[in-house]
Amino acid sequence: MTEKRIIKKYPNRRLYDTSISKYVTLNDVKQLVIDKEPVQVVDAKTKADLTRSVLLQVILEQEEEGKPIMSAQMLEQLIRFYGDPFQNNFASYLESSIKLIAEQRSKVRSSLEHATDPLGIMTSLANRNMEVFKDMQDGLFSKILDPTGVNKDKDKK
Repeated sequence: MTEKRIIKKYPNRRLYDTSISKYVTLNDVKQLVIDKEPVQVVDAKTKADLTRSVLLQVILEQEEEGKPIMSAQMLEQLIRFYGDPFQNNFASYLESSIKLIAEQRSKVRSSLEHATDPLGIMTSLANRNMEVFKDMQDGLFSKILDPTGVNKDKDKK
């Protein structure tokens, strides 16, 4: 794995990529992420990790352009999860879901390049995704409904 690109954020909000010794923009950071380049943004003065906040800025810019991924209703639901006992479980579920979608997108792109039956591939993929998401949801809700796992042991008997 390549070493993380360290980007320093200065008080004037400018971003400086230390590996190329050049100031960069949020679009440059976005491109690094798209190119799967590991990035870490740090405060130039305090060395505090600012990666999450800068990535959120990138997402905000993307959401304001073109067709957004997140609707107002979805954002309202996300806000409601903060501070809720369900927050940690939801965060894990969301992260797993996005990872699965990214893996599937990669497989579809690869398969479609060599496909003789693209519709069959898409149907198979949709069916598989439904199974995986159902399993993830079942696991998520079973943790919430029975966090101790007591009922799980009773089912085995």
